[in-house]
Amino acid sequence: MTPRYTELQLDALRELANIASGNAATSLSQMLGREVGLSVPRVLALPLADAVDACGSPDDDITGIVIPLQGDVKGVVLLLISPDSADALCRLLGVEPDTEIGESALREIGNVLGTSCLNALASMTGLGLEPCPPHLTTDMLGAIVSSLALTQTACAELVLVLDSELEVSGEPCAISFVLLPIDGGVADLLRPLGLAETSA
Repeated sequence: MTPRYTELQLDALRELANIASGNAATSLSQMLGREVGLSVPRVLALPLADAVDACGSPDDDITGIVIPLQGDVKGVVLLLISPDSADALCRLLGVEPDTEIGESALREIGNVLGTSCLNALASMTGLGLEPCPPHLTTDMLGAIVSSLALTQTACAELVLVLDSELEVSGEPCAISFVLLPIDGGVADLLRPLGLAETSA
């Protein structure tokens, strides 16, 4: 059975995403020495194909920073950065794009953002959420999201997309945040808030 989420549950998840991505925006701002704006997060519970479309055009080339989760909730934090934004972030950090050092800098951004996002979620829910070391992948968006979602979920559950955008002030640079909890992960996030029951 595919669980359906109530409006109240989606609102709670939206609030979690809002605080988590706000925390990440603060960390990125400190790292870059720039103001970082935050879009209102979207929370979408979608079948896999629709989840790919929700993240952008499946044919777009994208750099993905993939941070697997361990601990009380299993899943993946995925940061999606367009090639132009990835170049801009490297320049802001004073490193050359498309080099080993550039890739290392992007992984470090992923590490900092993923960790701050998870720390915020952990403090709100009391759950133990541990990020694994991030890895970098550049491919078409559709390939990245669908391979991750397929690896992470038996597809019995809808793919839950918690998507928020960070905008770096003065630079044409945006990072999309996507949290993909695997089977049961959504209920684990909602349980401490007293909202774990789903309607089938």
